[in-house]
Amino acid sequence: MNIITIDGPSGSGKGTVCHILASKLGWNLLDSGALYRILAFAALQKNIALDDAKTLTAQALNLQVAFVSNGVGVDTVLDGENVGDKLRTEVVAEAASKVASIQVVRDALLARQKAFYQAPGLIADGRDMGTVVFPEAPVKIFLDASAEERAQRRFNQLQNKGFDVSIAQILSEIKERDYRDRNRTVAPLKPASDAIEIDSTSLSIDEVVAQVLDLVKLKLKLAVK
Repeated sequence: MNIITIDGPSGSGKGTVCHILASKLGWNLLDSGALYRILAFAALQKNIALDDAKTLTAQALNLQVAFVSNGVGVDTVLDGENVGDKLRTEVVAEAASKVASIQVVRDALLARQKAFYQAPGLIADGRDMGTVVFPEAPVKIFLDASAEERAQRRFNQLQNKGFDVSIAQILSEIKERDYRDRNRTVAPLKPASDAIEIDSTSLSIDEVVAQVLDLVKLKLKLAVK
């Protein structure tokens, strides 16, 4: 089974690493976090309460979403509209963390996530890919970094997109989200028992990718350039 799961907190670099791996291997890509952000975005747009489990579940089952490669990255398309940039705000990230803590919502999205596994393989990016969604995956990575480094990365990313942001506020929000994600009773953020943990605080993206590819070569016996 050709599945690589990469779990970790926001800002650890897993999204970029997963995109590069999918491109190098020619595999499918699942950005599970985007599914939760899309659901949160739709809820905010429709004024659905973030603790309204019944309505959120109905939304989750009926999301018209697709991930479309644009040559340099992946566009997130909701109801025919590319909403990628709209999903990257801290408001949506906070809302996604809240809706992701609801068990029936996670159940509604589970089958959709599993369906992303198709030949020749899948790179699964998220928080519970290795522990819940694809526990059978032969290669599991838990990618982490210090909260301060992740806040700096997020600050730089948002500034480059023209957002007026405060690094102190971003750090506070990251710590709050980390606590909620790591301590929730439903699928908490944690490494799978057989995951390889990588701290990206002082590593470049290329260095992280190289480490993961070494594991892929070792465990899956694939010839990777």
